Amino acid sequence: MRKPKLRELGEALKVLFIEGPYTASFPREATIPPKSFRGKPAFDPDICIGCGACSQVCPSRSIEIIDDIVARKRTLKLHYDLCNFCGLCHLACTTKDGIDYTEEYDLAGFSRDDMTVEVEKELAICEICGQAAGTVDHLIWLAKRLGPLGYANPSLILTDQANLGQTSEIHARSSDCPVGRADLFRILCPECRRKAFMTEEW
Repeated sequence: MRKPKLRELGEALKVLFIEGPYTASFPREATIPPKSFRGKPAFDPDICIGCGACSQVCPSRSIEIIDDIVARKRTLKLHYDLCNFCGLCHLACTTKDGIDYTEEYDLAGFSRDDMTVEVEKELAICEICGQAAGTVDHLIWLAKRLGPLGYANPSLILTDQANLGQTSEIHARSSDCPVGRADLFRILCPECRRKAFMTEEW
């Protein structure tokens, strides 16, 4: 049997008595990740507009969108047990900071329900078909970004002005009435707005 070389023996003694081990002492001490580390993604409720772009690009389908038309509420639910920390949600975020990385990486839970986080946004409902036309925060964000150009889309202006308290209550639309010119000045989904424009044109 060969005897160990003196260099290896010296390294072993130095580690054992002087410098300590080269490996991290995790989990006794938390390891500080570098700045470029992609840890657990997290929503920022104040910046997120609920557009759902993060859910559309997620390869593991870990971001679920739940629309409750009756309660006028959209819930974005992030499942950490499915997330692979790829970071595409952050790259595709409309506001760039609505969802971002954190330095958390040591995730554990006793059930899958413990591995979720949610953010809720108010829905803007189409006044013709009754389906979701987007979130209120999303429409307000678009109106602010477009500025005067936003007046080309009444849904943006009506939502933004209502947020500022500058509009009165719009009277309800009868479902028996055909789509016409007056409907152009209501909050509409893209499909119903297309129908209203086509009716006006023809």
